[in-house]
Amino acid sequence: SLPVLQALEDGLKKADADPSVKAVMICGENGKFSAGADIRGFSSPKRFGGALGPIVSLIESSEKPVVAAIEGVALGGGLEVALGCHYRIAHVKARMGLPEVTIGLLPGAEGTQRLPRLIGVPAALDMITTGKHIPATEALKLGLVDEIVEENTIEAAIRLANKV
Repeated sequence: SLPVLQALEDGLKKADADPSVKAVMICGENGKFSAGADIRGFSSPKRFGGALGPIVSLIESSEKPVVAAIEGVALGGGLEVALGCHYRIAHVKARMGLPEVTIGLLPGAEGTQRLPRLIGVPAALDMITTGKHIPATEALKLGLVDEIVEENTIEAAIRLANKV
């Protein structure tokens, strides 16, 4: 949603400018990382000035480590946000994918570029063209996530951020 995009941008800029902040952790609420864009907003005449792509690039270009704590789902734009992070930790029950192709849309925040760089072209093409969701265990094998945990994902992401 537009408020989430604005909050991400504001939070990242604030964290980057604050010398006391050593790392950033991005998580969702209520056991879900992000199911992606609200497609109802695509037809809205008042779109947020900055789209998701530039915000994901802002995450990626942060000089401070950014860790995604993925719980529940990271789908579509949610997965693209996670792909912009430097590290990704997922709960063992999490699922990831780019399902927008099933309704005729291509991932629009550079997920089609970041995913192949991370997991290789064959696996990325399969995810991009089919829209299938993969479980965290498969994401770990592919190199999409750095670690999977059965405990509190946020605490694990904080531990990783402190380590790096």
